[in-house]
Amino acid sequence: MSTPTADVVVTGLGATTPLGGDVPSTWDALLAGQSGVSRITDDWIKDYPAQLVARLKTDPADQIDRVRARRLDRSQQVAVIAAEEAWRESGAADAGVAPERVAVVFGTGIGGALTLLGQDDVLEEKGPKRVSPFTIPMLMPNGPAAAVGLAIGAKGGVHAPVSACASGAEAIRWGLDLLRLDRADVVLVGGTEACVHPLPMAGFAAMRAMSTRNDEPERASRPFDKARDGFVLGEGAAAIVLERADAAKARGARIHARLAGAAGTADGYDLVAPHPEGEGAARAITAALRDAGLTAADVQHVNAHATSTPVGDTAEAAAILSSLGENVLVSATKSQTGHLLGAAGALEAIFTILALREQIVPATANLDDPDDDAAVQALDIVRHEPRRTTLTAAVNDSFGFGGHNMALVFTTA
Repeated sequence: MSTPTADVVVTGLGATTPLGGDVPSTWDALLAGQSGVSRITDDWIKDYPAQLVARLKTDPADQIDRVRARRLDRSQQVAVIAAEEAWRESGAADAGVAPERVAVVFGTGIGGALTLLGQDDVLEEKGPKRVSPFTIPMLMPNGPAAAVGLAIGAKGGVHAPVSACASGAEAIRWGLDLLRLDRADVVLVGGTEACVHPLPMAGFAAMRAMSTRNDEPERASRPFDKARDGFVLGEGAAAIVLERADAAKARGARIHARLAGAAGTADGYDLVAPHPEGEGAARAITAALRDAGLTAADVQHVNAHATSTPVGDTAEAAAILSSLGENVLVSATKSQTGHLLGAAGALEAIFTILALREQIVPATANLDDPDDDAAVQALDIVRHEPRRTTLTAAVNDSFGFGGHNMALVFTTA
């Protein structure tokens, strides 16, 4: 039976990121102002203009057994690590939910790039007989979702949205729809990315999308700042368990927050550049509020996509201002985590959920001199220190190459 107005809540959180190997350590490091960005020291980087990266704080090899890891691309390894943390924390495995009513939606922007590129090297150097028999399942973009589905025994459907840097957020929206339409009782959603490699780094550098502040790694990601010059590539994964509120309460689950609404739009403007006024992004935020039954006046906080690119940040500022007004507290957490591409939306959704749960807004690092852009100047961007305040509703927005715009609305439990 379709239940489009059913309350959907968050009962499990999991992550492995440049700030920590799980959600608590990542959150603590974020609030403490720590940075996950460092300079690459590998020999191949010496001729690259951008030499910065936000690598995982904890090596997946320390969190997953060696035999299992050999059959998973790095993007799949971190997806499984995050998903298993969220699944354990939710207690859903002990709730007696039939596997046929458990679904997975796990997105990625690029998928198994390390496997694809690594096995191509094997092919060229050693010939076709030496290529791994696990190559295809390790490189396919639905591989992380499939690995997560197997890890938790999901039989109610496994889905893999691929919408660049909006993939993790889109996965969360799909999960909301599955629960509202009664196609599942529990949905594990999230996003993953692990593509630190010479080719992706060269490609992004050729677009002049990455920061070249190589001598100041921890200060390189500077959302909304006048001196911003691009993003820092990060890796990691984040996962969230969603359930209908009545079922979660009935089994005594801890509820972190409510997923009140979600929406997506497309710019129809350019393959990589955002609409300069953030028109599509603003429509996504407005539609998500409408889906949640809220107005702009109900929202106190936005976790912004804010990648630290010159054009992207001002377009997003315009979108936030036009859809939500000036009276929201804005955080740009990529200033500390780097940009996790397909995992970014899921990780920043977790930060939004924790902000509501803990009643604290994370600060934006490295915002020393806000851009002169009128919208940036009008927004209340939290910087220097986290800000304690009263929060009842918050928005997380995510955008991806191709003109993908996603907005999620969370409220307190």
